[in-house]
Amino acid sequence: MSFPTEKGMMKMSNSSLVKYTKLSPNHSGARTHKIDRISPHCVVGQISIESLGNVFASKSRGASSNYGIGADGRIGMFVEEKNRSWCTSSNANDQRAVTIECASDSTHPYTFRGCVYDALVDLCVDICKRNGKKKLLWISNKTQALSYEPKSDEMILTVHRWFKNKACPGEWMMNHMEDLAKRVTKALSGGSSSSGSKTTGSLQVAQKKNEKFAKKYKVIADVLNIRLGAGTDFESIGKVTNGEFVRCYGYYNTDRNGVKWLTVQYGKITGYVSKNYLVEVK
Repeated sequence: MSFPTEKGMMKMSNSSLVKYTKLSPNHSGARTHKIDRISPHCVVGQISIESLGNVFASKSRGASSNYGIGADGRIGMFVEEKNRSWCTSSNANDQRAVTIECASDSTHPYTFRGCVYDALVDLCVDICKRNGKKKLLWISNKTQALSYEPKSDEMILTVHRWFKNKACPGEWMMNHMEDLAKRVTKALSGGSSSSGSKTTGSLQVAQKKNEKFAKKYKVIADVLNIRLGAGTDFESIGKVTNGEFVRCYGYYNTDRNGVKWLTVQYGKITGYVSKNYLVEVK
């Protein structure tokens, strides 16, 4: 369904990907700016869209988002796109951004499950298409991003931490912002948004989690490549040497030979390393 807007602004509609709707009273009514931003958030909890809807239904909460993605990858709507949600601690940003709360781990780096991230990609593609956008941009520098005026066919990503002293959307999502922009833009140009078996360009989404792998590890190989996915056919994005340490938060994938590749953080790099070359730090 489309809604009338101010003169010169596109008619706004809601996503057909929505599986659950519970409209929140927490919004400012009609936007005063056309949509040209998308702001993904981390919920800080692996919760359902129904639970998130209940949170935003409370007036005392004083918060909301246009959409939410539950831990199972289903999409909910809490504030219609035509209206400004209360999500990023910035009236200026919320007036022009579609805000999306995403189920995540409750501790650093606030990782999204694979199904949640895939749903986020699909939702961003849908938002861009309905708003006449052909590109989704990520500019990591806050000042440059907020001063950039997107062209008529561009959408830009923004994050909550730019407007308030918060971790949101978490380091995991911050490390995936460029990948999100690339996958959405590729889909808008007629390509596939799926990470699939891609060996270059995008970080493979972790499909498995085991808390027993959530540890600090020491590297025992002379030089260990950090790769974009589980397997040696994936591009190397960094190297870690013997005796250095990496941190895993429990996420991993398995390659075609059954070898486990852990998703690790090494400094500012997030990628995959073979578990065969790691020892736990007690």
